[in-house]
Amino acid sequence: MAAIEFRQVTKRYGETVILQDFHLSVEAGEFLTMIGRSGCGKTTVLKMVNALLLPEEGQVLVLGEDVAKTDQIALRRQIGYAIQNVGLFPHLSIAKNIAYVPSLSRSWSKEQEKQEVSRLLQTVGLDPAMAKRHPSELSGGQKQRVGIARALAAKPKILLMDEPFGAVDEITRRSLQDELLRLWKELGFTVLFVTHDIREAMKLGSRVMVMEQGRICQLGCPEEILESPADDFVRELVHGG
Repeated sequence: MAAIEFRQVTKRYGETVILQDFHLSVEAGEFLTMIGRSGCGKTTVLKMVNALLLPEEGQVLVLGEDVAKTDQIALRRQIGYAIQNVGLFPHLSIAKNIAYVPSLSRSWSKEQEKQEVSRLLQTVGLDPAMAKRHPSELSGGQKQRVGIARALAAKPKILLMDEPFGAVDEITRRSLQDELLRLWKELGFTVLFVTHDIREAMKLGSRVMVMEQGRICQLGCPEEILESPADDFVRELVHGG
């Protein structure tokens, strides 16, 4: 069973068609990077996985369930979500930010919260002593690591990432990429990762999906994309990267 499946999906914003008869299957444990120009539909695909957007036509299945017909709150608790600007709550400590989703379902006791927050901070390469700090006291790279820790807190089967490293410097970005790859290999979750950076897409993805105007131009392993671009757009994207 695929972890994520799009079946003949159409999505519109008003009169504008974003996805038309869109098909995609993502296997459990896969790391799929998605790349293309702004407005090509990448973020729309991401948001349809956790039912922030629903299709006008077709089906989106996550772990075998149609997202339009399932308990969407329960669905989102199985999915980690990390974005470029992190979205940490400024008034909450780092510990409370990380524990936010488990706290909604009261799945952690106070002692368990302390232990899990400490473990997650170590997992993403941060000192557990940072748990008492607030987001304003952290660097951009540290905030991104906290964002990943928060996304992992509910032990998700699927991790959605939308330009998560786009706002940090190149050295920090490479470090975060390496950390994410290590976590993916260690924990085995499924990743959908949106990026504008072709080098990032090639480095991280077990498969790479190139999109343009709501369609898949090419979907394959990084070597296939580099060695056999499907069309001029993909060739230009790879060459320009």
